[in-house]
Amino acid sequence: MDILIIGCGVSGLSCGIRLLEAGFSAQIWARDLPPRTTSNVAAAVWYPYKAYPEHLVVGWSAATYADFVQLAQVPETGVAQRAGIEIFPWVVEDPWWRAAVPGFRHATADELPDGYRDGYVFEAPVIEMPVYLGYLMRRFESLGGQIAVRPLASVDEAFAHYDRVIDCAGLGARELIGDPTLVPIRGQVVRVAQVGIERFWLDDYGPGGITYIVPRANDCILGGTADEGSEDLTPDAATAAAIIARFVALEPRLRDAAILEHKVGLRPGRPAVRLEAQQWAPGKQLIHNYGHGGAGVTLSWGCAAEVLGLVEGSIGER
Repeated sequence: MDILIIGCGVSGLSCGIRLLEAGFSAQIWARDLPPRTTSNVAAAVWYPYKAYPEHLVVGWSAATYADFVQLAQVPETGVAQRAGIEIFPWVVEDPWWRAAVPGFRHATADELPDGYRDGYVFEAPVIEMPVYLGYLMRRFESLGGQIAVRPLASVDEAFAHYDRVIDCAGLGARELIGDPTLVPIRGQVVRVAQVGIERFWLDDYGPGGITYIVPRANDCILGGTADEGSEDLTPDAATAAAIIARFVALEPRLRDAAILEHKVGLRPGRPAVRLEAQQWAPGKQLIHNYGHGGAGVTLSWGCAAEVLGLVEGSIGER
């Protein structure tokens, strides 16, 4: 069976790999290829951020965590397990995603910066997206998949050639299928040179705003913002300066880090991840897999497994 996937970000590539491994024929059409995708801008540390509903997200994210643990054993993937901490100005209960993460504990008092009263300490995969997306593309093509730059004005163009289409268009699904519930969540980050930072930091509730440090092999991603409704892809100088100031206060070694790049991406926000099969027309099936908020990477393999299940289930019903 020939299947078309719309979108060449982390969701589209992960779905394509799972379909090819299961014996299907798959092709990707995309408006943009890495590095010109939202996935390329992601920090990216495993964390189910702004993705709903929680009772489904926790399963998808746990499955993806397990896959990333295996991928971290393969050097060319750009995946590494790192220790990290999320900090809070108040005492907090265990998070809803606690069951997805082994080795979770609360921070001790001496692990917390001044002004913070609690924290989560855990290990999570950190994914260097430019490296990882290249790995996924090579893996997809080595399995026989084909990738083409082909913008679509509507999904009907895809159904003119295929009977089964996987919609991994991210924010592009607003126009592609007319989904008004999708909202851009603008994220601005600063990429700086690595200065010996080993663990990631996450802070959503501090006085300075959203703050996260994601260390990678040769650089660190400093963020960020979560501006719902904004579609401005131009980095803002004042925002960048504020981001850097927050990090220097949290991690003084970053004071001397060389600034390498300013980047902006638009997360595909939605009240709930859309992962379902739709009968588009007689004999034409559209499977949606978009609206992952700030957790596209975190949910990628778990959602890809469910997409495969929907494909296989629909065949069994025929």
